[in-house]
Amino acid sequence: RGPGFINDQLLGCTFRISAGSFYQVNPIQTEKLYSQALQMAELSGTDSVLDAYCGTGTIGILAAKAAKTVIGVELNRQAEQDAIINAKINQVQNIRFVCDDAGKFLQKAAAKNEVPEVVIMDPPRAGSDEAFLSALVYASPKKVVYISCNPETQARDVRYLTKHGYKITKMQPVDLFPNTDHVENVCLLIKS
Repeated sequence: RGPGFINDQLLGCTFRISAGSFYQVNPIQTEKLYSQALQMAELSGTDSVLDAYCGTGTIGILAAKAAKTVIGVELNRQAEQDAIINAKINQVQNIRFVCDDAGKFLQKAAAKNEVPEVVIMDPPRAGSDEAFLSALVYASPKKVVYISCNPETQARDVRYLTKHGYKITKMQPVDLFPNTDHVENVCLLIKS
């Protein structure tokens, strides 16, 4: 019987992953995927970032190196607890995690005029939902970096965002699952 978690290295950081948490299974390509997403975000050191659907905090912790502040939002309590531990392991202090529905959190933040400049979102295979997307449009961050493991649901969600004031400026597929028909895709949308 083991401790109930494993540790993995990704882009110079260590991440604790519990059995109930999501984590990419191909670390070599995950580094390429996350590097691509962070390049697209072009964080300047002064940006506030929302990491929506943050899981164990991987993307948010990596983004925190180049951001002023990061908030990671995750509905899965075990993943959120792992994210808190991962921030401590990696000595990242400009990040905090909230266990909440990403759409509801974003609506509350927008109502308090606490809108992030950049939203990085990596939703599950089903994509995002209209509640989150409408909250995103309402909050109106200047950049959205959308990472997806399902280009069909990403296309649906991006269509919604482009109808509501966002413009696609970059897109890059990353093959995380060689010899299968699955591909991850990163898309940068800018508020027009």
